[in-house]
Amino acid sequence: MRIQEIADLEGLTPEYVAKLMRVLRNGGLVISTRGAAGGYRLDREPSSITLWDVINVLGGPLFSDSFCDTHPGALSDCVHSPGCSIRSVWRGLDDLLRTALSSVTMEDLKAGEQSSLAWLAGVARNDEIAAGAVKTSAAARDSEDAGG
Repeated sequence: MRIQEIADLEGLTPEYVAKLMRVLRNGGLVISTRGAAGGYRLDREPSSITLWDVINVLGGPLFSDSFCDTHPGALSDCVHSPGCSIRSVWRGLDDLLRTALSSVTMEDLKAGEQSSLAWLAGVARNDEIAAGAVKTSAAARDSEDAGG
């Protein structure tokens, strides 16, 4: 597809679409072809590209492991590093988001909104199981961060 086609279909400016496509191309998700018949297309089959792949290329995880090291505020070290209660919440949400979006492919999106709603309902039913697993995972990472 050409940039103008994508912009028209999505209600975005061509300039913004060009920036997004450049990032997606650099991330290996799309390839571009020059010329009159040129444009962009997926670099792999839609069934092998997850929404997490796209999110990761466009901006990365919600909460990276290095976040606290790179955002200490005005101090050289975060004052909450030894026992931060919010870090486990952000890590847990990041794990849930990564797990959920890794299970949805570009191919899945072709099924339409009703299919997505059914999938979300299934995620909600499994919410307690997933939350327990994430809580355990986040607690383990926090324990490692604290040196134990």
